[in-house]
Amino acid sequence: MVTVVVRLRLDLPSVGSLKEKRRILKSLTTRIHNMYNVSIAEIGENDRLRTAILGVAVVSNSTSHAHEVMSKLVNRVEQSSETILTDYTTEVY
Repeated sequence: MVTVVVRLRLDLPSVGSLKEKRRILKSLTTRIHNMYNVSIAEIGENDRLRTAILGVAVVSNSTSHAHEVMSKLVNRVEQSSETILTDYTTEVY
C-alpha cells in the first residue's frame, strides 16, 4: 500500500471576499474529489484572502498509479481559470 500526498499552493487573484474564496475552493475541491476519488481539504492560509493551500491524498496498491493520479490532478488544477497554481510538493508514504 502506498499513500501519495500533494500540497498545492494557490493564488486567487480575482477574489474580493472570504465568502467568494470559500465558494471557489468548494467548487474546485468537489470537482477534484469526484474526478479523481482523492481526499482533499484546505489546510492552510484559511484567513488570507487571495492565497490557499490544499492538501490532497490518494491511497493505492500501486506507486505508479498513485503518481499518475496526482500528475493528472496537478495538471487539472493548473488549467483552472479561477486559480493560479504557484507551487506544489509531493510526498510518498
